[in-house]
Amino acid sequence: MRARPSLKREASLIFVVGSPRSGTTFLGSSLGAQPGLVDLGEVKPLKAMIPQLARLPEQEAATRFRRTLEVVRQLGLAGHLRGVEQTPETSFVLAAALRAYPAARAVHIVREGRDVVCSLLERGWLAADRPGSDDAGLAYGAHPRFWVEPERADEFRSASEARRAAWAWRRYVSAARAVPERTLEIHYEELVTEPRVAATRVAEYLALELEPLAESLSKAFDRSVGRYMKDLTPDQRADVEEEAGALLRELGYLD
Repeated sequence: MRARPSLKREASLIFVVGSPRSGTTFLGSSLGAQPGLVDLGEVKPLKAMIPQLARLPEQEAATRFRRTLEVVRQLGLAGHLRGVEQTPETSFVLAAALRAYPAARAVHIVREGRDVVCSLLERGWLAADRPGSDDAGLAYGAHPRFWVEPERADEFRSASEARRAAWAWRRYVSAARAVPERTLEIHYEELVTEPRVAATRVAEYLALELEPLAESLSKAFDRSVGRYMKDLTPDQRADVEEEAGALLRELGYLD
C-alpha cells in the first residue's frame, strides 16, 4: 500500500531568482535534487500573473502569490516537501514572496550580463520579428514588458535587440537584489571556477548537506563563460555597456 503524503505543510521554501539565461534552471534543479527538497520548476500560473502582482501593494501581492503557489503544491502532492521555486520573474515580486513565506529564503544567481545577452540573442525572445509566446502565454517580441520603465517604453521598442537584452538583465538583477537580508547572491562564474566554495556557501545558507550539493553544482556548464568576447560585435557590446554598464561595474564584470 502506498504511503500517504504527510499533511504537514513545509514553509521553508527556497526561491531561486535572477535574470533568464543566468543559470536559474541549473541551480533550481540542483537544489531540488537534494534530500528532502523538490524542484517546483517555473510555476506557469504564477509566472503568468506576476506582471499583475508587480503592480499590487506588497501584502495583496503576497496573499495572491501564496494562494497560487499552494494550489500548485497541493496538486503536485508536494506540500510536505521543501519546495524550490525557480521562476525568474519572481525577482520582481521577491519581497511579496518572502512576505508570503516568512520562513523562506532566496538565492539570487548572477551571471555576467554580456554573456546573458549572448544567450538571449540566441533565443530570440526579444527580437522584433519573433512571433509566439512562452510557456506562460507571455508574448515574445520587442514590445515593452511590465519591467520596462514606463517613461522609456518607446525607447525600448526602437532599441537594438542587444540593448533590449541588456535592459532585461539589468532590470531582473536589480529587482532580485531587493531583499538582501534574506537573499544569498552567488555568481554563476563561481560555480564554474570554485564549485566547492560556492556549494559551501549555499549549503550553509540553506542548511543542506554539503557533499551531494557540491557534486550537483560541479556540473555547471563552463564553456559559456566569457562567450561575449567572441559572440558580440563591437556595436552590440557598446549598446550593452551603455544600457547596463553601471550594474556590470558594480558586480565586478566591467572595469
